[in-house]
Amino acid sequence: MDLLTANDRQGEYPASYYAENATLLDRFPAATGDISCDVCVVGAGFTGLSAAYHLAQRGYDVVVLEAQRVGFGASGRNGGQVSMGQRREQGDLEAMLGDAHARQLWEIGAQAVDLVRDLCSKDEVYTDFHDGIIEAVHRKRDHHHNQSHVDLMRDTYSYDKLRLLEADECRHLVNSPAYHGGVLDMGSGHVNPLELVLGLARLARAAGARIFEQSKVLDLTPGDPALLKTDQALIKARHVVLACNGYLGGLQQDVAQRVMPINNFIVATEPMDPAAQEEIIRNNYAVADSKFVVNYFRFSDDHRLLFGGTESYGYRFPTNIADSVRRPLSQIFPQLKDAPIAHAWGGTLGITMNRLPHYARIKGNVFSMSGFSGAGVALGTLSGQIAADAIAGQVERFDIMEKIPSPRFPGGPKLRTPLLVLAMLWYSLRDKL
Repeated sequence: MDLLTANDRQGEYPASYYAENATLLDRFPAATGDISCDVCVVGAGFTGLSAAYHLAQRGYDVVVLEAQRVGFGASGRNGGQVSMGQRREQGDLEAMLGDAHARQLWEIGAQAVDLVRDLCSKDEVYTDFHDGIIEAVHRKRDHHHNQSHVDLMRDTYSYDKLRLLEADECRHLVNSPAYHGGVLDMGSGHVNPLELVLGLARLARAAGARIFEQSKVLDLTPGDPALLKTDQALIKARHVVLACNGYLGGLQQDVAQRVMPINNFIVATEPMDPAAQEEIIRNNYAVADSKFVVNYFRFSDDHRLLFGGTESYGYRFPTNIADSVRRPLSQIFPQLKDAPIAHAWGGTLGITMNRLPHYARIKGNVFSMSGFSGAGVALGTLSGQIAADAIAGQVERFDIMEKIPSPRFPGGPKLRTPLLVLAMLWYSLRDKL
């Protein structure tokens, strides 16, 4: 079964709040015939379009192949949170990789947020960057870690945009009985993700990149040139950028063994009165909690609560996504248990075993970046810029990311999903206890 069409119609965006309200682009043509280029980018999400934009700015002849529509995948469906650093905290990275590598990864993570901020300031990108993410803890005994994390980031990394929230202030900012404190990060923020990726497409097109939709890559043969086949075209390219994340399928087996697709789900309520919004989350902050299966939520510019929660690990989405997400929504905000839901949708993202991105050079001229594990708005966007730098000969940041250990999922393609389901059931039980 193909994840590109397992839950979605060919050539159509999902019925999401974002797609219904975005300033969509006219359809790009499908690739046909024989095409030659300097760089062929596979996937028109954050990573692919960022790579195309930054490469085209440097004068490269770039072709982008998208199997569905620009921003069709996780880039256009996610929670819109743009977080500093990597998916793992710096203390974890220091223990895992050593202080020097951990610092390099922090710097790259900070550059990722800076890039998204800069893109949001451009006329072609129709979303603002809203400051502030609250990281809320759901277990009282975990709150002591918040102070040590704030201290580490201030004293070791000179990052002074974190502020400890005790339980009462956290409850004042996030009107939920579920949390026992947290950390407010004013260096992070949130955006409309589909508008960001559509803006990247406008920028890439204006810089000279050729974008093709409805052009699924059926076969990739590395070489000089690399050969890529769709059902209507043969593309010859000096370099290839694989930017497929959870929708890679079987296009590159070694990457597929290290990056696994999972599904996540979001609902959007009907618009609220601005005063009612302020009673739910103050100051228009975004929120993500400490559960292993994370709940994440924020308000849209038209005052809808966008709430993400629950995951699934097979191909199919739940029959009733709204009911599935309403359960955690009601647990976090009991006062909204009967709030009318206007939109409910799912998407597929790529995760890794250690929740850190997987970078790989395949046969020298094929670059792959994926497995952003829920942190793709910032890290996926920067990864495209890093790929452009690497192709231009500036490989330092790519090498730093490629040095991150990226273990294979145990069990191979047949067993990794059942094993992950068992692990997630355990973590879900731990969250509840």
